[in-house]
Amino acid sequence: MSGGASTPASLSLGSIRLRKLPARAQIVVFPMILSLLMSGIVSTIATLRAAGLDAEIVPKILQSWILSYAVAFPTALVVMPVVRRIVSLLVDMPRS
Repeated sequence: MSGGASTPASLSLGSIRLRKLPARAQIVVFPMILSLLMSGIVSTIATLRAAGLDAEIVPKILQSWILSYAVAFPTALVVMPVVRRIVSLLVDMPRS
């Protein structure tokens, strides 16, 4: 491209092209994905330990995960600023 025109950033998933979210969305998307992954991992481990490996384990894990995520995501949104502040106290950040 010439002339300095910019096109919106996009993500290709096979034949599907999605526009990327703006940078300001990171404040919600980061804790959303982090809490989704962490609640899924923790719920799976806790459910396997409590219920064992049986024929109904997948629905049990999913039920546990839904409840865990319903708590984890809002919690992550609330505590993220506190975590950033603690990290800034502990880590020497480069000055720009």
